[in-house]
Amino acid sequence: MTTQKRIILASGSPRRRELLTRAGLDFEIIPSPAEELHDEQMPLHELCEINAKLKALAVAREHPDAIVIGADTLVSIDQLPLGKPKDEADARAMLRRLAGRTQEVCTGVCLAVGESTQSFHVITEVEFKPLTDQQIRDYMKKVNVMDKAGAYAAQEYRELIIQEIRGDYDNVVGLPVQQVLERIAKL
Repeated sequence: MTTQKRIILASGSPRRRELLTRAGLDFEIIPSPAEELHDEQMPLHELCEINAKLKALAVAREHPDAIVIGADTLVSIDQLPLGKPKDEADARAMLRRLAGRTQEVCTGVCLAVGESTQSFHVITEVEFKPLTDQQIRDYMKKVNVMDKAGAYAAQEYRELIIQEIRGDYDNVVGLPVQQVLERIAKL
């Protein structure tokens, strides 16, 4: 008889928690204390994977018996990664920059068991509608954009800002769940 390893999500993100719960995964939540790296010169996928690994390892070292999931999501446009906005003016500037254009949403994921890690990333394209300043203000009144990469949430009022999502929708929300489940099954 084999016993299932504990699974820990190294994130306090309510969106990631909801995605994994909806997928039926039994897991614990232990937010990672790791500091994220911010380097605009680094390729987007590398930056996301490194941050995911930092987060996963910080928790895995304390829980070497568990499979720890670390993740980092960034939006990128014009080769510039957009994290969470610093303030409302920064959020408005991000949304203006994304308006009428296609950006990439990259989530880096790291599965760690002790010091052993497996990292990967998923990139999804998101095309925004053209937006006026008034439409941006209206969107920001409805959605808390301050804790979201790129200052938007695909799961909330997306019809106001998003024209099309090409690729994995869950990845845009914060975690490519299907790929995570497939890789956990192989561990």
